[in-house]
Amino acid sequence: MLAGAPSAALPLLLQALSRSASGVKLPPDANRILFVKNLNYKTRGDDLYDLFGKYGGVRQIRLGNEAKTRGTAYVVFDEIVDAKNAFDHLNGFHLQERYLDVAAAKIKLNIVDE
Repeated sequence: MLAGAPSAALPLLLQALSRSASGVKLPPDANRILFVKNLNYKTRGDDLYDLFGKYGGVRQIRLGNEAKTRGTAYVVFDEIVDAKNAFDHLNGFHLQERYLDVAAAKIKLNIVDE
């Protein structure tokens, strides 16, 4: 269970995470963070803000800058629905001579058994 949360609250938390603010039912793995792969090494943060910003408010973009992470980025949206919309439209999108591979970022919950 989550640290500091009663065990009965976990299913309610997971259910709340799978619904948007507008009440639209989303897949259980949906979240507001997208992981983008196959970026051209010349892609800048501004390029991604312009592209992903068309689908909603972007809170943050983190571009990989080390040898293992180059060509990748995390895009954090303000709303889950906007992230889902961007995923639906941009997975496979052609940007700077590359086809984007967009996925919902994996979120690790700190689960503690009491």
